[in-house]
Amino acid sequence: MTTTVTGGGVLRPGERWRNWGRVESAAPAHVARPRSVEEVVAVVQSARERGLRVKAVGAGHSFTPIAMTDGVSVDVSALSGVLGVDRTAGRVRLGAGTHLHELPRLLAPYGLALENMGDIDAQTIAGAVSTGTHGTGAAFRGLAANVVGAVLVTGTGEVLAVGDTPGGEADADLLPAVALSLGALGVVVEVTVQCVPAFLLRAVERPLPLAEVLDGFEGFMASTDHVEFYWWPHTDVVMTKANTRLPAGTWHEPPSRVRTWVEKEVVENAALQAVCELGHRVSSVVPSVNRLATRLYGERSVTDVSPRVFTSPRWVRFRECEYALPVEAVPDAVRALRQLVEASGWAISFPVEVRVAASDDVWLSTASGRASGYVAVHRFWKEDHEPYFRAVDALMCSFDGRPHWGKIHYQDATELAGRYPRMADFTAVRDRLDPDRVFANRYLDRVLGP
Repeated sequence: MTTTVTGGGVLRPGERWRNWGRVESAAPAHVARPRSVEEVVAVVQSARERGLRVKAVGAGHSFTPIAMTDGVSVDVSALSGVLGVDRTAGRVRLGAGTHLHELPRLLAPYGLALENMGDIDAQTIAGAVSTGTHGTGAAFRGLAANVVGAVLVTGTGEVLAVGDTPGGEADADLLPAVALSLGALGVVVEVTVQCVPAFLLRAVERPLPLAEVLDGFEGFMASTDHVEFYWWPHTDVVMTKANTRLPAGTWHEPPSRVRTWVEKEVVENAALQAVCELGHRVSSVVPSVNRLATRLYGERSVTDVSPRVFTSPRWVRFRECEYALPVEAVPDAVRALRQLVEASGWAISFPVEVRVAASDDVWLSTASGRASGYVAVHRFWKEDHEPYFRAVDALMCSFDGRPHWGKIHYQDATELAGRYPRMADFTAVRDRLDPDRVFANRYLDRVLGP
């Protein structure tokens, strides 16, 4: 039975919800799909009056319970699209539910693009910035650091504009908290993003010895604009990917649709799915299969518009944890991770991913105040991730690792307060915008405190 609340918001009976990684699920009492900011206000106020908690949900690509609630789940998918463009400044106002994969089409008429992207574009813009989504690049920051304005509905039902958005000047000082807020400060309904002129990327992929890459880590990761590498456990080889930025007008020959399909669908997904299924059934073959895969590595190069190079389809379900370390600590951390895997007897079929990012000034950014290197580990979704992830969590903590907010980790508010110098400032803003903890859930209770 649906319930219409004052202001036009509609509460529908709750529906069972699961995240993409199939590691978390929830049974909210109600689901709301507001079509306007006014309806979000009505939903928050109604929930507050009934003593219900509220959580916004996007694409469900977080691996943690960050979007879970037993109260009202607010689906922001109807709040999407371009709301305004400042062509001179290169800034775009986006509805919270706009998916990253929609942005190339939406930004093309204005000749704009995101400065940097990760390899998955399924997330909504609000979900991506609220959990700290990032790409790679020693001189480039995560997505939240490019947020220059936002509008949210606070725990008291107030519509609050922050930063470079109409009416946001008075509360611009809150932007370093609101830009990456874990959903703890309100329902984000609008995000203004600083974009850059559209550009091309030339990607060069080639295998290298793991020891060589780690020995020259910082120089290698800064050798071109966007560098990352994947290390397959049980091997001595990494696959490196180095992307160089080129002006949009540079002549190039984009890959054919057939080549793209073979590389991204067949090699990166179908083959990986087959390997993971085989490893799940016969774990003893995993080391041999990984070594065979690295022997098949070859060098390849491609040039295309930036979103097509940054991102790839990812339909093989997995689970992930990732940590941001002081960039100089990454080589020793990866060596220690290798020793951990070799000593454990685990058969790990998914690669370890290593990236870097520039320092930023967003209070809860994993790169807040320090240049960072990222180490991410994965497991196929049908496998038990707990022993591996818990051991990696403890290891990365010993290197002052800050866990990615949207990926599995085991740290709590006490530990995290010691890793984020501005954590107390953030919780003070939380006390102001959500004094009654309308947006709390068990994840936020754990990482921020009650």
